[in-house]
Amino acid sequence: MFAPIDVKTLGCFVEKSHGRTFEYAINDELIMSPLAHGGKNVHFPHRIFVGPNADPRFAYVKGSVAHVIVDENDFGWVVEKWDIKNHKNYAR
Repeated sequence: MFAPIDVKTLGCFVEKSHGRTFEYAINDELIMSPLAHGGKNVHFPHRIFVGPNADPRFAYVKGSVAHVIVDENDFGWVVEKWDIKNHKNYAR
């Protein structure tokens, strides 16, 4: 888990295919993009912390999937759909 100590995290989850655990928090920026399967633009309300020296990734974390912006190209954001398990919301 790589969230900075001064960030109030919302929860964590395990990405199914690689078994890595990630924490996530609120994204204060307004980032809009279509989901991984396409469609209309949606708000990416979360930041996922992926490593100690890496910038957080913008995401839309749901119960069993997370749509994660992994890159940007000439056409816009590149979004991946991650299957997740053991999704836990931290008590507030």
